[in-house]
Amino acid sequence: MAKDIVIKGARENNLKGIDVTIPRDKLVVLTGLSGSGKSSLAFDTIYAEGQRKYMESLSSYARQFLGQMEKPNVEYIEGLSPAISIDQKTTNKNPRSTVGTVTEIYDYLRLLYARIGIPHCPVCGREISSQTIDQITELLMAEGEGTRLTILAPVIRMRKGMHEKILERIKREGFTRVRVDGEMKLLDEDEIKLEKNFKHTIEIVVDRIKVKDGAQGRLSEACEMAISHGEGLVQVIIDKDGKQEEKTFSTSLACPDHGVSIDELEPRMFSFNNPLGACPECNGLGFIQRIDPDLIIPDQEKSINGKCLSNVFSTMEYTSFYWQVIRALAEMYDTDLDTPYKDLPDKFKEVLLYGTGGEKLQYVYTNRNGDTQNRNHSFEGVINNLERRYRETGSEWIKEKMEKYMRVSECPECHGNKLKPELLAVTVGGKSIMEFCDMSVSEALDFIENLELSDIHRKISGEIIKEIKGRLTFLANVGLDYLTLSRASATLSGGESQRIRLATQIGSGLVGVLYILDEPSIGLHQKDNEKLLQTLRRLTDIGNTLIVVEHDEDTMYAADHIVDIGPEAGINGGELVAQGSVEDIMNCPRSLTGQYLSGKKQIKVPEARRPGNGKFLEIKGAAENNLKGIDVKIPLGKMVCVTGVSGSGKSSLINEVLYKAVAAKMYSSKDKPGKHKRINGVHNIDKIIDINQTPIGRTPRSNPATYTGVFTQIRDLFSQLPEAKMRGYGKGRFSFNVKGGRCEACKGDGIIKIEMHFLPDVYVPCEVCKGKRYNRETLEVRYKGKSIFDVLDMNVEEAAEFFKNIPNISRQLNTLLEVGLGYIKLGQPSTQLSGGEAQRIKLASELSRKSTGKTLYILDEPTTGLHFADVDKLVSVLNKLVDAGNTVVVIEHNLDVIKQADHIIDLGPDGGSRGGYVIAEGTPEEIAEAEGSYTGEFLKKVLAKNR
Repeated sequence: MAKDIVIKGARENNLKGIDVTIPRDKLVVLTGLSGSGKSSLAFDTIYAEGQRKYMESLSSYARQFLGQMEKPNVEYIEGLSPAISIDQKTTNKNPRSTVGTVTEIYDYLRLLYARIGIPHCPVCGREISSQTIDQITELLMAEGEGTRLTILAPVIRMRKGMHEKILERIKREGFTRVRVDGEMKLLDEDEIKLEKNFKHTIEIVVDRIKVKDGAQGRLSEACEMAISHGEGLVQVIIDKDGKQEEKTFSTSLACPDHGVSIDELEPRMFSFNNPLGACPECNGLGFIQRIDPDLIIPDQEKSINGKCLSNVFSTMEYTSFYWQVIRALAEMYDTDLDTPYKDLPDKFKEVLLYGTGGEKLQYVYTNRNGDTQNRNHSFEGVINNLERRYRETGSEWIKEKMEKYMRVSECPECHGNKLKPELLAVTVGGKSIMEFCDMSVSEALDFIENLELSDIHRKISGEIIKEIKGRLTFLANVGLDYLTLSRASATLSGGESQRIRLATQIGSGLVGVLYILDEPSIGLHQKDNEKLLQTLRRLTDIGNTLIVVEHDEDTMYAADHIVDIGPEAGINGGELVAQGSVEDIMNCPRSLTGQYLSGKKQIKVPEARRPGNGKFLEIKGAAENNLKGIDVKIPLGKMVCVTGVSGSGKSSLINEVLYKAVAAKMYSSKDKPGKHKRINGVHNIDKIIDINQTPIGRTPRSNPATYTGVFTQIRDLFSQLPEAKMRGYGKGRFSFNVKGGRCEACKGDGIIKIEMHFLPDVYVPCEVCKGKRYNRETLEVRYKGKSIFDVLDMNVEEAAEFFKNIPNISRQLNTLLEVGLGYIKLGQPSTQLSGGEAQRIKLASELSRKSTGKTLYILDEPTTGLHFADVDKLVSVLNKLVDAGNTVVVIEHNLDVIKQADHIIDLGPDGGSRGGYVIAEGTPEEIAEAEGSYTGEFLKKVLAKNR
């Protein structure tokens, strides 16, 4: 096998025909500025060629199902292995996908619970077990010689009635004794008269046996007869040494008291994606979408006469049917409709919203013509009416309108546990399958380690438990010990989902594979970095090659080989700047990475911390997820960093509690805030803006130019050109979304999809416009020799130079440059932008707006995908926002950003249930001295190095 992977003449995207040699079975880091060409080399060249060569080795029959791959723009690559890419794309947006299902741990849990799970009655909690007649007989014989047994067959259990026919049938069948409501009766001698309206229990006395040698046959016969009459149940009175006790035995999995039965356990019954096990109310989702009373009646100070229900009923005139029904309801409950809604009696509010049930309303209905009619019917209720119309309508418009008044809430039947109650009552080690999934990975490991099982159960479950333990250990090793197995995949960050897939790959134990990873350290605290590096090292130790696209300093120091691409981004990048060890990179004068690693360049610690404006936002009693009812003060007019290990509660505090609660107050947002008591000081800000990593658009038509609004200015400029005016073109002519100026052959897409039936669809440039999106006449209008398509094809850096004399356009492009996005094209489709790039485009968009100086900005890990030099630019931008009087709250692990903060709120001490406390608050210098702060430990070293 070749010792190296040799790449010759790589020209994909902005790469400039570079030659790179990558050693095999080593940890190799690709680094360089954002947009320098790292991903083009790693994913678009090496990974793409590895995949293509592997697929070419398959039969033509197999290839038709896998799709075709184009050869990347490279002369040749030698020494490639089958390649596996583990990138930052979120695993799955499906609400049914969880950490447990993605890692396959839930599949093993289903098998474990089906094989050794102990069923219980969901009503009384009693253990349910099924036994054969032989097992029942053996258990009774084991009571010891001389024990007196009375074998009873329960025929009636807690049922109303006189049951005369049942008693007659028992007598006809030759039985002489029965036990009625716990009292022995002789059928021939005692007169048995039962009260019709009371519940009764009747049991046939099948036999009375004394335990001794030779009694086994008679006992077995009595049990068999009792089971046939008692529908699978036998009740036994055991009289031993003068003490009596009763035992119930069953040949079916059913509770003898409540009749709750369960079929023979099998793995698919524990799947919330299967109708056999899923909760019927929510279909296994664990949540339902319901109308929220607070959204249909936002202003509860208004009365019903004062139109507090105007959100629901656009017209509440005197003659409307609903108005008359509500008036009749008010009369029935003696309620004044001029009373503010919040002061109405609770009973009236309940029937108004959820209906009268079976109770009927009697009133006289008057129609528009003045005709009257006596009415007598029940009232459905406002919320029930809206939900019924939502289910029954075929109109998307009506559904969309009603969804404004809906919130996702926990399923009232399964309480978010997704399964039927009888399956949630099956336990292993005293815990149900969902209780196991609600534990963090570290708690689940402890539970599995200390699980006490019988010898036979241990033997059955040995291999299953080994697999579960192995997968949980891998998750803990990549710094995810705070996650719960029930956590929805859609809520994971890019770094978390990547590390989950990494843990899954380690579990597979493959050898000789080329793994390509995209910044696996994202979202990871420095404390957990060492664990991740050990995990990566383990993959190379068993004979795999790892190529990691990374900016993290620790990862670079741990690498066997570093490839630095640059020297800058976009058209100024794409060259091989340096490769070799960390020392080789540091000694290369052209390498920006080397300059930051060696300390020649650095992000300096500010001389003084900003004092702020003396005002605060105060969160009281935050208890969402793992937060422990904490009180937090956020000083305004400062840059505030929220830090702590992964899973310590940072996002719960800022995104779930702070942002959603303030947005609900300011903008009446329908997103339900996380659990908290209250937030004080909201009047001190006038806006709250969450600059997150969600895409800037859903379709390829959305791009940086359209999102930031600079494309409107560019179209205005083109429409003002003499050539455009002469032809009568307005700015709409230069839009690729509307008819007029766009190419109608491809509807402004520039490409056409050709369906190939049994072969994959092929996308080809439009033959009419040659991929330029516009028709020939529109492209003839030029500014400085460039058409509108040429402008969209420019990167931000080129465009900023091109439009430097047009202030409106130049200002917006310069903000994109400030956040380190000089390399992206103005017309780059939003679907091709990473989460970090999308976040920085939003930040640039905010920068270009005029600030009020009272805005609260929230950013969640904005350094994702950023090189040291780009972090430097980002910090300058954040400082600019704060210097204008605004407040910036950043959730961050990057120490270069943390050391710039005016105030730090450090959460911890650990992740999951061991987190959720405020460990320290104050300036970076104060945090560095705080005891018990992991962030402080690492910050201390950085501050010492930078002083």
